[in-house]
Amino acid sequence: MANALERFRALPGAAALLQEAPPPLVLDLEALGSLPPGTLGHVVARVLSTLGYDPDFARSRPTDTEEQWLIQRIATSHDIHHVVSGFGTVREGEAGVLAITALQIGFPAFVVLNTAASFASFRFQNERHAAVSEAIARGGAIGLQCAPFCAQRWEEGWDRPLADWRRELGLIDPVRTQTYSLLHQLPELAGQL
Repeated sequence: MANALERFRALPGAAALLQEAPPPLVLDLEALGSLPPGTLGHVVARVLSTLGYDPDFARSRPTDTEEQWLIQRIATSHDIHHVVSGFGTVREGEAGVLAITALQIGFPAFVVLNTAASFASFRFQNERHAAVSEAIARGGAIGLQCAPFCAQRWEEGWDRPLADWRRELGLIDPVRTQTYSLLHQLPELAGQL
């Protein structure tokens, strides 16, 4: 984890974020859902509500050390990364979104999870191996192309349009047409994703 922390600290704006160590993100779906359609907060609320996800899934953990704070920050921003990147929450989409942070800072848990997902699909679900591999590669490409997702101050921009966030991050081509995309998973949200 020490190496991931050092990589994080070297990202633009991350050292200041780490020093401030803002409290863990809280996703108040009612408040976020009341924001204008198309804003990051509104889309996050719609996606999580439509999927029936618990916004408090990333249980509170101690944040006394820098490593603990970073782990909590990554856990509480994970669903935002899905929305911004366009990766769905199906197995392949999870692998893709984990690949972004795995590539950008070498977050150990995500590196291990994607190694396991790749091996498991190859060994036990060969019919899924191509899609898992493609999603991991796509997440890696997004990780190389974009500003670091884990260093963003999402809570300061809930009211900004999702399209503006993507443009600022350098995300030219979010995941849209693949079977592991949020659009494929939630076609009813097509106008917002």
